[in-house]
Amino acid sequence: MSTRTSSVTAASAATTVDSIHPINNPYGYVPTEWICILFIVLFGVSTIIHLVQAIRSRLWWLLITACLAGIGEILGWSARLWSNQNVSNIEPYIMQITTTIIAPTPLIAANFVILGQIIRRMGQRYSRITAKWYTIIFCTFDLVALIVQAVGGAGAAGAVQKGNDPTPGGHIMLAGVSFQMVSLVFYVLLASEFIFRYAYDHPFARYGQSTVARRKTDPETKQMIFGLVLEAVFLFIRSIYRVVELSDGWKGKIIRTQWYFNVFDAAMIVLAMYTLNLFHPGRLLGKADAWASKDGEPKRTR
Repeated sequence: MSTRTSSVTAASAATTVDSIHPINNPYGYVPTEWICILFIVLFGVSTIIHLVQAIRSRLWWLLITACLAGIGEILGWSARLWSNQNVSNIEPYIMQITTTIIAPTPLIAANFVILGQIIRRMGQRYSRITAKWYTIIFCTFDLVALIVQAVGGAGAAGAVQKGNDPTPGGHIMLAGVSFQMVSLVFYVLLASEFIFRYAYDHPFARYGQSTVARRKTDPETKQMIFGLVLEAVFLFIRSIYRVVELSDGWKGKIIRTQWYFNVFDAAMIVLAMYTLNLFHPGRLLGKADAWASKDGEPKRTR
């Protein structure tokens, strides 16, 4: 009996050492199995709903934004579940590093496209830049942030795999996430300016004295604006967390505390994805024919 107890104690001690030793465990903890499964299911359900919604509305750009973001998160959390089974295996750790840092980027791009359509519907004269350029500029910023994060993630992952210091790659990832957060700030500022100018009917001077009456905002557009605001809050919280996490370093307390990641990264992206499911542009702003028209209204045929 004494021998058996000693064996159990030794095995428990070995598990504890393995869970905290930086060589055997790059996380600094063992990802919790049920949490990994929960997020895989949550991201999976939302991604399927987005797929169905994209097909029904024929808004195909949602496939490379919302759906792609969901797939990336599923891969990342599947890797974390894999790590739960063998936390010393470096392959799933590398996989989750790259996917969870990059996956939300396409989702952010979806917001830029949707706001462009709202500007078209409510009036270009209240926007500092046109709806077309708004989408082009901010989606370009998002693409740059994606590339920088991918390069940094690849560098950090390669360093971890070779047993080298991943800090240089982490700094590049931090630059990408920081750039993304800055673009989010400008997005929010320009969107807020547009809403306030519309609310007070104060168009930009370059449009002159318009004789066209301000279009009344329909309930669907108001819901879509509320959805974008809510989603932006979740994405901004996640960006702040990632900046703080990477600034703290690869051996810092933040990156090695599991619940921080679960709450401030995964949960925020889940909420953002389901917010877009609920306040869907295909339902609130119309299907593809409405998006193709100049004024945001469906094209009519004789």
